[in-house]
Amino acid sequence: MASSVGTTSETPESGSAPQAPDSPARRGRVRGRRAAIMAVPAVAITAGLAIMTAQGALGVQFAISGMPFTVTAESLDGTGFEQFGGLDNMADNSPNAGDTGGQVLVVTSAIKSATLSKLCQSVDLGGTNLKIEAGNGKDKVQATDLTTDSTEMSGNAEFKNIEIGNDASTLTKAGVKGPLGVFSQQADHVYIDTLRQTNYATTAGVFKLPGLKLSFSSKAC
Repeated sequence: MASSVGTTSETPESGSAPQAPDSPARRGRVRGRRAAIMAVPAVAITAGLAIMTAQGALGVQFAISGMPFTVTAESLDGTGFEQFGGLDNMADNSPNAGDTGGQVLVVTSAIKSATLSKLCQSVDLGGTNLKIEAGNGKDKVQATDLTTDSTEMSGNAEFKNIEIGNDASTLTKAGVKGPLGVFSQQADHVYIDTLRQTNYATTAGVFKLPGLKLSFSSKAC
């Protein structure tokens, strides 16, 4: 099964009036974000995203900066794949919080073992990009216990032995469990070419980056 993968993040409506920091509407919106978990339909099918209420289980266990970064790869080949929705939290009083209440709605993807070719990661620092490249030669990037928290994801995906509609708390393929009552999916194997993600966090047990190159560049990945 192969198809385009895609998710999008919500943005505030244009022209909406700003709310005072302690206004009832703002407090209600922040409480709503803390309770909302994204239910992720199969990335192998074109489908919309739904919001579900559940206790939050985060894909990462640290405070995110709130600065998104782009990750691309010519291909990703992974064994043990899981995916479900979650919330990431910024540090208290983060200047990047804006009107989000310091929280970002994300799709958490977990892969037990992954190989990536021509990996590129860049973050916009305002006028320049900090760029990391690796795996452009014969040796590919390798990662174990890899998780990414994304607001956008695209590419051409193929899954083997996929299960769609699992309760996220029962996932077994990558060793990560999501929150009870949340829609999820898992597969024995995933292959994605022309991968592109907008991420807020990445974690890995081991991350091997052959041919690592770090630079400042006017061009993002």
